[in-house]
Amino acid sequence: MSFTLTIETPEARAAEALATLQAQITAAIDALVEAQARALGYNSAAACAGYRDSTVPAWSAEAQTFIAWRDAVWVEAYAQQVAHAGAGTLPTAGDVLAALPVWSD
Repeated sequence: MSFTLTIETPEARAAEALATLQAQITAAIDALVEAQARALGYNSAAACAGYRDSTVPAWSAEAQTFIAWRDAVWVEAYAQQVAHAGAGTLPTAGDVLAALPVWSD
């Protein structure tokens, strides 16, 4: 018979909580981006972005606008992460979402 003794340190609990929070924030941002693509009439963000090189100018322009917005969303999300880490705080998913660029076409 054998057993494994696992001692959970405060650091390990904090790291696990941070990983869970980061996963929640990523999921919330992914949902935001996917919802915007669906609001534009596409099945997904990938489908919307796929029209970037469309021969239909309106579709190509819409896809390019979407891609620029999506990129700005993720750039701001990473900036929020850095800002909060520098301040020694943890944002909520709501905090991060509130700081993201809003869609405008």
